[in-house]
Amino acid sequence: MSKKLKAAVSHHDREVAELRADRELAVEYLKAAMESLDNPDDRAAGLLALRTVAEAYGGLGAVAAEAGISRESLYRTLSAKGNPTLKTLLAVLKAVGMKLSVEPEHHAEIVLRERPANATEIFDALVGLPQDLIAENRKDTPPQQRESL
Repeated sequence: MSKKLKAAVSHHDREVAELRADRELAVEYLKAAMESLDNPDDRAAGLLALRTVAEAYGGLGAVAAEAGISRESLYRTLSAKGNPTLKTLLAVLKAVGMKLSVEPEHHAEIVLRERPANATEIFDALVGLPQDLIAENRKDTPPQQRESL
């Protein structure tokens, strides 16, 4: 007679416990998962991750009550085929003590202006400005039409 060994803790239960125990881990976990919401082929991963965080921070019933939606609706919304409204997404995030934020898509590609390295570069930039920069009757070209500063 062979005995069947049973796992002490399921992967999902362990994941929920770790997210509950480590708030920073939960935030980073959800940040990574939220990036998948942009891709329709991978959207389920983000929704299921939010569901796991909701389970870790009070359970789906409590989170649904806090978010002002029914438990059944939350189960459907945070399923692989779910399609939450922005209102629901914000309410669920608030219920688990988080919020939605926005950041540029490509951090390395955005350079508004380079910071001068020393006083000489600052002086050179100031010397290059038009003489009438602060004149009262100055006529200026919109930034989109300028060739350079």
